[in-house]
Amino acid sequence: MELTIKTQVFGGDDQSWLGSEHGTQATETVVLDTSLFTANTHYPDGFFKSGIPLGMVTTGGKYGPYDNAASDGRQTLIGFLFAAVPAPTVNTLDPAAAMLTHGKVRESRLPVAVDAAGKADVAGSIRFV
Repeated sequence: MELTIKTQVFGGDDQSWLGSEHGTQATETVVLDTSLFTANTHYPDGFFKSGIPLGMVTTGGKYGPYDNAASDGRQTLIGFLFAAVPAPTVNTLDPAAAMLTHGKVRESRLPVAVDAAGKADVAGSIRFV
């Protein structure tokens, strides 16, 4: 039996990038490939920021940050990290997360910008406002 006191800190989650409630009840569960994210950009406070654009790595089916210049599958935008997720302290641990694939997104509030190619990838399922 574990009786020691543990302290856990939760980061504030800024979901101001969501343009509406539409689509938030139908998120998809995905696994993030921690090794593909940059600490200072994607999880500076120990949490992957909600609103990060995501693409699926072709081999393995895990998700990483969308990058139009990538050649591993992440060059296609699939959706956005719905809620902040604690980043593991070891790069070999890959957390599960929720991904928004349908709804409105406030482009100016995203933690990472999306280019025209990414917007074209999700046209019809994500509306940028």
